[in-house]
Amino acid sequence: MTERVVLAYSGGLDTSVAIGWIAEETGAEVIAVAVDVGQGGEDLDVIRKRALACGAVEAEVADARDEFAGEFCLPAIKANALYMDRYPLVSALSRPTIVKHLVAAAHKHGATTVAHGCTGKGNDQVRFEAGIVALAPGLRCIAPVRDYAMTRDKAIAFCEARNLPIATTKKSPYSIDQNVFGRAVETGFLEDIWNGPIEDIYEYTQNPAAPRDPDEVIVTFERGAPVAIDGRPVTVLKAIQELNERAGAHGIGRIDMVEDRLVGIKSREVYEAPGAIALITAHQELENVTVERELARYKRQVEQRWGELVYDGQWFSPLKRALDGFITEANEHVSGDIRMTLHGGRAVVTGRRSASSLYDFNLATYDTGDTFDQAAAKGFIDIYSLSSKIAAQRDLT
Repeated sequence: MTERVVLAYSGGLDTSVAIGWIAEETGAEVIAVAVDVGQGGEDLDVIRKRALACGAVEAEVADARDEFAGEFCLPAIKANALYMDRYPLVSALSRPTIVKHLVAAAHKHGATTVAHGCTGKGNDQVRFEAGIVALAPGLRCIAPVRDYAMTRDKAIAFCEARNLPIATTKKSPYSIDQNVFGRAVETGFLEDIWNGPIEDIYEYTQNPAAPRDPDEVIVTFERGAPVAIDGRPVTVLKAIQELNERAGAHGIGRIDMVEDRLVGIKSREVYEAPGAIALITAHQELENVTVERELARYKRQVEQRWGELVYDGQWFSPLKRALDGFITEANEHVSGDIRMTLHGGRAVVTGRRSASSLYDFNLATYDTGDTFDQAAAKGFIDIYSLSSKIAAQRDLT
């Protein structure tokens, strides 16, 4: 039986050329797998037909938008996941979604190898391959660009020599990756970190400085999951999509940062993730109201580690799975409504309400009706500061 390779297929030049390239380099048959995570662009059926026309023996396409939102973006919202305190893991979350479909296709078609279009310089090669071997330790991974020196010039020449049905127009000056949770832009003039982003690079967000009326929105959560917007029930996917539009109209979710890649280099990235930032902002504030202090403090440590694991391609790792259990438990009482004003590049929380609230007006107020026993504070302070007091007395002698 001829060996088979499953290829993560986008429909673009590089992965279209990779079909024939892999076949020539390895002698294997290629099964193309395209996964829709809300990146937009061409119809899935068009992509499937192109893969077959480029030489794939089989081509599968999957509309995974709801799966991506519910199984991958939602845990990130519950974790308030922001790598380096800023980046909502836009690309890092989509890779394990795609990996699930690649591994399923490999099992279905009896493939021994999975291929992807990543270079040897970025994070995605790790995310794909670490995820694949975590789900199917017996599968082999290859990357034509990295392993077989498939440069873009060679890819264009390969395409033209074989008259493949894929356009070979001039390459965009930017490298762009997008899905429903956000959009990442790099390379080109952005590689000079002194250059500021220009308005032309943005698609998900409008200029936050442009005059427009504020937009007030109420997001309802149940156990950490967004379930309604302005009282209208929504799926997680619909919540992200609606807030992409509404928050994006006010320029919310623009991020320009130099981040630490897993491979050890620093990279300048520009992101726009309006729905992600709006939802995480709302979720964080509802946690402030509903999560007990010590749990909240510890969860912030877990959030950072969880985000690092996902960024580093460890979605299917034992530690990540264990932390998922903690985050799910920590969100048990994160239910209620958050009101925000969207305007001028910011999502500003203006109201909170929850049946699970730990905010007690009678304890918090300074007016008549205060039930807090202020007399108890003196003894508490004496005991709380005793160890420091004893150490200070020793150090002064």
